[in-house]
Amino acid sequence: MIVSVHQPHFLPWLGYLERMQQADLFIILDHVQFERQNYQNRTRILLDGQAHWLTVPLVHNSQQERIIDKQIDNPDKVEIRHWAEKNYQKMYQAYRKAPFFNAHAPHLKKIMESRWARLVDLNQALLVYLRDQLGITTPLINSSELMVDGRQSELILNLCQAVDADTLLIGMGGSRRYLDYKAFAKAGIEIIGQNFEHPQYAQCGGKDFVQGLSAIDLLFNHGPESREILRSEASLEIAL
Repeated sequence: MIVSVHQPHFLPWLGYLERMQQADLFIILDHVQFERQNYQNRTRILLDGQAHWLTVPLVHNSQQERIIDKQIDNPDKVEIRHWAEKNYQKMYQAYRKAPFFNAHAPHLKKIMESRWARLVDLNQALLVYLRDQLGITTPLINSSELMVDGRQSELILNLCQAVDADTLLIGMGGSRRYLDYKAFAKAGIEIIGQNFEHPQYAQCGGKDFVQGLSAIDLLFNHGPESREILRSEASLEIAL
């Protein structure tokens, strides 16, 4: 069984979803420390030909807070415009002329405006929508449900063993550097790496293609064709 592990992201990019699609089980790593300036509470969209951030404001109590404990900063005062409204207005400005904006934007707006208390719950709801639209059926499980401890490589190995994985599919980021490959080999777990080449497609609002944006960029521009566009770049790199 091929397993992949990653922290929850806010409206993730295509590489995140492609790796999920390639796995037999995807573990959402939600019980580790929250990382500021990461993608757990922000994503990028294409506005006026350039990448711009959409951000979910958070309550910061401690640098040691876990992702699962992070609270969204929902203002109580009516006169303070809600963060979801601000994000939707920026989304509207960026994609109102995209062919499939009206097919998806109302659903995303409804999810974001539901006044979630925890960031993980918001991210999960948005992920469910994106998975459904892209035809991804890989089962999901939260790491907090597995009652596994450890740090970095040890934690990932323990998670793999908890679900009886024989293969770990890793992304293109930092995990390639910190994983203890010998420990995985000793445990009988093969490590394979994602070899994702970002698909290029017609984007509204820009001349040169901008990659690494939220998956909503693809959905707004190509609607039902998005599934095949994502699958067109699916591949696995075996040797690491």
